[in-house]
Amino acid sequence: MIVETTLDWICDIKLYQRKDGYRFSVDALLLYAFVNMKHVSHAVDLGTGSGVIGLLIAKKYPKATVLLVELQESLYRLAAKNISLNSLEDRVSLMNADIRDLRSILGPHTCDLVVSNPPFRKPATGRLSTGEEKAIARHELKINLPELAASASHLLRGKGRFFMIFHPDRLLEVLDALRLHSLEPKRLRFVHNDAGSVSKIFMIEAVKDGKPGLKLDKPLFLYEQKGVDEKGNGGTYTEEVRKMYGDR
Repeated sequence: MIVETTLDWICDIKLYQRKDGYRFSVDALLLYAFVNMKHVSHAVDLGTGSGVIGLLIAKKYPKATVLLVELQESLYRLAAKNISLNSLEDRVSLMNADIRDLRSILGPHTCDLVVSNPPFRKPATGRLSTGEEKAIARHELKINLPELAASASHLLRGKGRFFMIFHPDRLLEVLDALRLHSLEPKRLRFVHNDAGSVSKIFMIEAVKDGKPGLKLDKPLFLYEQKGVDEKGNGGTYTEEVRKMYGDR
């Protein structure tokens, strides 16, 4: 079977994506921009998809090594192509594995940064995405929040940082899962389509074995308010988002 792909650009990386499969959204760029560590030596991207966040992190921290972990074989193969496409084979490696198994595959306390754009929805909620690839990427069919937090905590050194993007309806679940696994929530930012809409996603930073104390960042608005519908159609990105894309 011939799999059709598109070649896309985001910031300064090139990326092959399935034309009809799971494709990255603005969420990936937002999470990448939310990572604000000064120095990174080793990072892990859990559920990397086609590799977008991990590759952006590798570009952002040119001295860091980055491990991309992806369960789905189709996305794993795309991520491998994308590592080569961006000439990052010397610093970016790839593992075809279940995130839940990492505690028995990889040693503990091996990295200082873990990022993840995991499935938002429980299997019984929301409209199930068409096609297995999209469904696994968007619904908790293969992993849940406590399992993700447990693997991230296992990988992180003391004071290492975990960055994740998720759905506001499940904020309390996120906080409980993180703290259960010694990941102390430290910074939270809600994302809105525009100034007149409710938040649809949030980003959170947690510190391994950190002290309590949560900072709430100012809201992030994706679009200028004029002419935007509830899905963001018809709008112009705000200046902050345009800068994330590299526009001036």
